[in-house]
Amino acid sequence: MTELTQLHYIIEGALLSAGQPLTIDKLLSLFDPHAQPSKAEIQNALDILAIHYQQHSFELKELASGYQLQVKAEFSPWMIKLFEEKTPRYSRALLETLVLIAYRQPITRSEIEDIRGVAVSTQIIRTLLDHEWIHVIGYREVPGKPALYGTTKKFLDHFGLKSLTELPTLPEIRDLSEIEKNVEAQLTQDVAEGDTALSETEGNSAPETFITMPTEENIPHEN
Repeated sequence: MTELTQLHYIIEGALLSAGQPLTIDKLLSLFDPHAQPSKAEIQNALDILAIHYQQHSFELKELASGYQLQVKAEFSPWMIKLFEEKTPRYSRALLETLVLIAYRQPITRSEIEDIRGVAVSTQIIRTLLDHEWIHVIGYREVPGKPALYGTTKKFLDHFGLKSLTELPTLPEIRDLSEIEKNVEAQLTQDVAEGDTALSETEGNSAPETFITMPTEENIPHEN
């Protein structure tokens, strides 16, 4: 295994301290101009660290907004126990809405309601917007010009993805179990950062975190 140098330790320290993904440019900014490594050297150091962490409980992930150290998903059941009393609850309605936006973007609120068969509350949309998991990316050219929603880089970062192409394809999953694993893997970080509970529900139903995944057949496609 390649021996780590001061450059590796500086990058490692930055990744541990930042609490958010760091780009190569951001890592370069840590160094004085006269002693600044090249982008290629930073990238090579990141690649070496990724290999170095393979034998650890955490890993170096390249996300949409940069690089971040994360506890491996396989260890999340133990990590979550550190914050059992504060674990946020993700409601069925909120997760269904988020999944539909992720897989069918751009999509309007009324189109989400048509698929789910129930109204989508304003609170759900506002919560997703406040967490910066979704944003308005345009407006449908129909009467009323409803907003079109899509996911953000923060959504990708939160769920450990570099791009939307890394989402499981619909034929591969029929429920939210895969996404729920990613949610649980991130809960400790959310709580540590003071994230509030997402407990939006519909009617008198209790919050749930496991739902049926929309299939290719019941999701309308654009003409």
